[in-house]
Amino acid sequence: MGMTMTQKILAAHAGLDHVAAGQLINARLDMVLANDITGPVSINEFDKAGFDSVFDRSRVSLVMDHFTPNKDIKSAEQCKKCRTFARRFDLENFYDVGEMGIEHALLPEKGLVCAGEAIIGADSHTCTYGALGAFSTGVGSTDLAAGMATGEAWFKVPPAIRFNLTGRLSEYVSGKDVILHIIGLIGVDGALYKSMEFTGPGVASLSMEDRLCICNMAIEAGGKNGIFPVDDITKEYMKGRVSRPYTVYEADADAEYEQSFEIDLSQIRPTVSFPHLPENTRTIDEVGDIPIDQVVIGSCTNGRLSDMKAAAEILKGKHVAKGVRAIIIPATQQVYKDSIRAGYIDIFLDAGCIVSTPTCGPCLGGHMGILAAGERCVATTNRNFVGRMGDTTSEVYLASPAVAAASAVAGKISGPERSR
Repeated sequence: MGMTMTQKILAAHAGLDHVAAGQLINARLDMVLANDITGPVSINEFDKAGFDSVFDRSRVSLVMDHFTPNKDIKSAEQCKKCRTFARRFDLENFYDVGEMGIEHALLPEKGLVCAGEAIIGADSHTCTYGALGAFSTGVGSTDLAAGMATGEAWFKVPPAIRFNLTGRLSEYVSGKDVILHIIGLIGVDGALYKSMEFTGPGVASLSMEDRLCICNMAIEAGGKNGIFPVDDITKEYMKGRVSRPYTVYEADADAEYEQSFEIDLSQIRPTVSFPHLPENTRTIDEVGDIPIDQVVIGSCTNGRLSDMKAAAEILKGKHVAKGVRAIIIPATQQVYKDSIRAGYIDIFLDAGCIVSTPTCGPCLGGHMGILAAGERCVATTNRNFVGRMGDTTSEVYLASPAVAAASAVAGKISGPERSR
């Protein structure tokens, strides 16, 4: 029996000719990642185990993105621990205030992850990098500590689900709508510890930003990882970013998939995930009349330049509805600079939005947009669990930047078609 893309990458990194679903392997790692929340826990475990070196100072990344700029004393101490560790081992990839970005937007942007690699991160949305044709997945802080020291990790080879994509997305429909549609279709545990492999002629119509968004939310369906084939769009994205050699893996024609789903991209409508699970989806036509208090456009899911553009095109010449707070968070310093040059920041400010430095901030109820009791927020983030963004009685509705921007103008959940 042949192997899937994920299985081929894992086999190569385990030094094996073949692996099968369920097999336990020890794999070599190309990148190990932590942030200012998970990093300190990993560092504590690293020290407790008696490690005195990292396996490769160029292959350990620490990104201060969750509570930075530091919101309180505890978050300042968390970052201090990471700074001290980075200096101790002279890490090449330590990103702090002034040069940081949201980790899962920053690493692809800087070419620190690429096709064919195996990557772990002490953050569940590390699965983002599958958009580049890599195997990437989130792990616990103890596994991360071992990875920093040894450059290796144990895995159980995941079985796979294939999503065969056909057609092209309609106007105002994006990768966020695709992944919300899929999660609504299979549920939050529909791909539990499985590789979500996206194939088919429709892949060629998806931008790299669409793919990054889709893989980012594979974990919201329970997936071990999400992965796209490497095509000309992938190679063009890596060109000028990735200077090292990389390997392109393709699934075998007889690769085994536990399930296959046919997804016609042309039939997907702007989609909203209602509280309190990402699987609770409705198309914009089914939403009804739901007034809102806040909009957040950003995060590792939808904080890239194309997301800023989508929001700016909706907000240009308009103003946020009275009583709605609109918060825009470019995912990296580069996205922020490019947004300034493109005129998007002026559009946001003229529309009555605020623009934040790159940070995860409100996504996890950290800072820069916490919700009070009973408040509703449309967010381009990836989770809408109870209390995710603030008070346990608040509500988070997940949507694309276009829907979020249109909702900010309307003062209620609204489709971008109505904002023309």
